[in-house]
Amino acid sequence: MNRLDARAVGEVAALLRDAARAEIMPRFRRLAPAAVRVKSGPLDLVTEADEAAERVIEAGLRRIFPGCVVVGEEGTAADASLLSRIAGADLAFVVDPVDGTANFAAGVPLFGCMAAAFVRGEVVAGWIHDPLGDDTAVALRGQGAWVEDAEGRRIGDLRVAPPAPVARMVGAVSWGWMPEPLKSRVASRLPRLAATVNYRCAAHEYRLAAGGHAHLLVYNKLMPWDHAPGWLIHREAGGHAARFDGSPYEAGHQTGGGLLCAPDRASWEAARAALLGED
Repeated sequence: MNRLDARAVGEVAALLRDAARAEIMPRFRRLAPAAVRVKSGPLDLVTEADEAAERVIEAGLRRIFPGCVVVGEEGTAADASLLSRIAGADLAFVVDPVDGTANFAAGVPLFGCMAAAFVRGEVVAGWIHDPLGDDTAVALRGQGAWVEDAEGRRIGDLRVAPPAPVARMVGAVSWGWMPEPLKSRVASRLPRLAATVNYRCAAHEYRLAAGGHAHLLVYNKLMPWDHAPGWLIHREAGGHAARFDGSPYEAGHQTGGGLLCAPDRASWEAARAALLGED
């Protein structure tokens, strides 16, 4: 797995935990107005915590893995060409220092710190740290998904929910980024599910599904730092995921094409037909 063994996976989890303690939590509910800036829209924000945590995480990854490529959300906002370095790198990391920044900036206690590792463009490890719960969901390709506590101890394995009929499924459906007419079609069909949630935070939605507490995740915008960590954790927890047309998810898919995650392939097909299929 190219320098990513259990020890290294633990070091990355500890790095995210340390960055959250040092740079994210001290700023929670203490941000001055000038510490929050708008990027593309009212829910696409960046704060001093995002930028400071990304600097700490990037420096730590380069220390642990000399020569690795690090692609952070905030760094890429300044230099979009960084994304092109993932596919050819012997070892690359994507980092979302504060996923759910709109929640964080609003003082809502629902945000996470995420990272994923790639070897030659293939996702091989993923981490989703909860700064408030101070635990981390972790996956290593081919070795399952689990949760580690603040001391790095493995405290439980992750497993997706058992399959269920569409009418009994609970889903996190992010329809706001979808183009028309898909947006209106999906929004009008949400009552076909038992319930829907919207955390405004992919980190916690992926943890919800990988832990068996929801059946579906539906996204349209696919930036790698938002989805590569959770996609692998969900897959290693036994789930099935694919783009809306059924093709495999790849981290190079950044816009359009969508992603639907479900407990298994049959559930994926049933959910796709119910929410996305033509009338």
